[in-house]
Amino acid sequence: MEFDLSWILLGLPLAFVLGWVASRMDLRQLRLENRQTPKAYFKGLNHLLNEQQDQAIDAFIEAVQHDPDTSELHFALGNLFRRRGEYERAVRVHQHLLSRGDLNQADHNRAQHALALDYLKAGLLDRAEDALSKLEGTAHQAQAHLALLSIYERSRDWAKASVVAKKLGDSGQGSFQARLAHYLCEEAECLDVTQHAQHVIDLLNQAIDAAPHAARARMALAKALEQTGHPQEAYATLEALATQVPSALPLLAPRLAALAPALGRSQNALTLLEASYAKTTSLDVLNAIVALHSAQGDSGTTDWYAKHLEREPSLVAATQWIANEKFEHEQFHPQVQRALERAAKPLQRYRCAACGFEATQHFWQCPGCQAWDSYPARRVEEL
Repeated sequence: MEFDLSWILLGLPLAFVLGWVASRMDLRQLRLENRQTPKAYFKGLNHLLNEQQDQAIDAFIEAVQHDPDTSELHFALGNLFRRRGEYERAVRVHQHLLSRGDLNQADHNRAQHALALDYLKAGLLDRAEDALSKLEGTAHQAQAHLALLSIYERSRDWAKASVVAKKLGDSGQGSFQARLAHYLCEEAECLDVTQHAQHVIDLLNQAIDAAPHAARARMALAKALEQTGHPQEAYATLEALATQVPSALPLLAPRLAALAPALGRSQNALTLLEASYAKTTSLDVLNAIVALHSAQGDSGTTDWYAKHLEREPSLVAATQWIANEKFEHEQFHPQVQRALERAAKPLQRYRCAACGFEATQHFWQCPGCQAWDSYPARRVEEL
């Protein structure tokens, strides 16, 4: 069979024309996609600036569909989902990024950190902890440690919180010694002092070493010593603390007044309390002074409340004074006393300096905002 060259001569121009048309179609499609991708991207940015998150998400999804390999668009989309509370969708976006083999190490670590934040915001603390632990030794290590610290505080895992606090302090992220002392005190409070006395005392001594000028560890140590049958050492611990940290004396005064009579240290305690009260008036210190004078059988102890009223107006002190005084119309005394006690009760609370949360007892960590050392040692009326 003879091969006809005329077919080749006719086919070459046809192939050339078809190739040229195909190339023009590809270029046109590429230009169209290149125009659509930036348009969708900038459209999403515009919606973000106008706080229109729903429209921004739609625009970024459109941009990702046109260019699925762009990691920055995925990060933006994942962050938007997290801000809107759509944590499952945020997790899927960041897991998709982590599954990509072409992602460089920096973006991989960034996606790992974003995934940990997704879990943290969703309240999946165990998954967040696992994701954050994989950031050790990366550029996100400090942020991961801070997030882990928050997790351990929420789950009250004080031993792990202590380890992370030490790492943060060693890495130069600021001083975490006061926070570390609180963690050690919390760990000690979780133990039964009658069964683990030495371990409790060791933890509290570590807390004192971490924050020598903090009141909590020494107060907790005095309580542990008292519970284990060492009231003399407990009193000495409180007395030393009152000298080193005078601002904490209102918190110590009730225990000093309770321990002193049995140890024969009433006069010593009175000298300490009265010297402090002369410098700075305090209702708790005043109550301790009155209690010690009463224990010694002194007369006119309630005159201390009248003297307090001369220095500054106080509904609480007035209530205490009236409770122990005799008046002409004594039959109305109970009703007046109840009314005064009701009015004075809110003034005897403690108030968080960070969020304003009020409580009848002093907290080292605010139950409202979780801030540490935010409660002054003074009552609301004295602030």
